[in-house]
Amino acid sequence: MNDEPNPAPESAKHNETVPVPRIAFMARMRTYFIAGILITAPISITVYLAWTFIAYVDSKVTPLIPVQYNPETYMPIGVPGFGVVVVVLGLTLIGALTAGFVGRFFQRVWERIMGKVPVLRGIYMALKQILETILAQKSTAFREAVLVEYPRRGMWVIAFITGKTEGEVQNLTEREVINVFVPTTPNPTSGFLIFVPKEDTVKLFMNVEEALKMVISGGIITPPDRRTAQQRAKAVISSSETPLSGKIVTPSAET
Repeated sequence: MNDEPNPAPESAKHNETVPVPRIAFMARMRTYFIAGILITAPISITVYLAWTFIAYVDSKVTPLIPVQYNPETYMPIGVPGFGVVVVVLGLTLIGALTAGFVGRFFQRVWERIMGKVPVLRGIYMALKQILETILAQKSTAFREAVLVEYPRRGMWVIAFITGKTEGEVQNLTEREVINVFVPTTPNPTSGFLIFVPKEDTVKLFMNVEEALKMVISGGIITPPDRRTAQQRAKAVISSSETPLSGKIVTPSAET
């Protein structure tokens, strides 16, 4: 009689559970911690900045409100944001008043007075022109993101069209050029103003907000390509192109 044990069938060997490697406890906690930061940090920073702005405006405007019109006089707690509401209503009222004949008259008088002050004249007119350009509904400033070959051939940057070039700059150039603002990373409020022929710019399908996010993040945040498959298959920029190789016109020395 054979007392040797029978070998286990092949199917039983395959049914044996194979140990699955588990993520270490600290690595899992680290993953959860980073996920918590990614969720709470944008919300917390946004709420903090909004609350700081509201508190600053309230601290400057609320003391100027007469006591009988201040809701904090009749309420046991403060009313956050009441100063912001007063500022918005005040600016709206000023805009409504200046839209009439009397308002336009006082505005012309004020601008005439400011135009005679040597130092404040330049500051006032520059600020007025910038605000009118940015806030005007019909303005096209910062409404289009483009690619521009800068600072040399073969290198491209995201830029924003700010308007059509006029005056001496346009008159000195042989080709029609446009004003283009090239922002810096990560602070897009600083940058460079360059004058580029419109045909040397490459229009982007991404909107201004998406382009700004890409500039601020240093390329970490990249918006999706919304072009069609046919458009994505065809390159717009080739290595043989030299968009900025146009003739440069220098001012003549003759008067």
